[in-house]
Amino acid sequence: MIIIGIAGGTGSGKTTVARKIMENFPKEKVALIPQDSYYKCAPAGLSLKELRLLNYDHPEAFDWELLHSHIADLKTGKAIEQPVYSILTCDRSNETIHVEPAEVIIVEGIMALYKKEIRDLMDLRIYVDADSDERLIRVIERDVIERGRTARIVMERYLRVLKPMHREFIEPTKEYADLIIPQGGENERAISIMRNYVRNLM
Repeated sequence: MIIIGIAGGTGSGKTTVARKIMENFPKEKVALIPQDSYYKCAPAGLSLKELRLLNYDHPEAFDWELLHSHIADLKTGKAIEQPVYSILTCDRSNETIHVEPAEVIIVEGIMALYKKEIRDLMDLRIYVDADSDERLIRVIERDVIERGRTARIVMERYLRVLKPMHREFIEPTKEYADLIIPQGGENERAISIMRNYVRNLM
């Protein structure tokens, strides 16, 4: 089994890189663990408007203990019940996703390389890098189309939360990466090198 961590800022192209790894293997041989599924349950008593104002780009927003436990279980051959988190309701669903151990486990998220205990479970650590302006454009496109937000709201949140959190918590994890992929998910040469490396590990 190979466990791959893929980190990088919001809108950097992490999901694209993960997808391009997954395309290279039969479906049953790869399992994806999105860090977004491991946001903590919503605090009781807050309205949806208040929940949307919380900082979801801070390390304290994640349930690290559960994420570590699930990766460790998969590594030892145990299946897990992955939580389902809704961006629209800012809370976990009552449903879970059953995930069986696979030859390749991909852990993908903005802080996938943040915790040493989780990094130590990984065989390959990747940081997807992208220009901040390009990341902002992708975030605007995604949030306007998929989440119904206005461009103004997205830019305000970017300046208030995403940008400072990226500098403080996400970008520093670049030093833990075995491989840095510049230009996001469009860097075909870097992705080709990464694919070959994964094949060799297998």
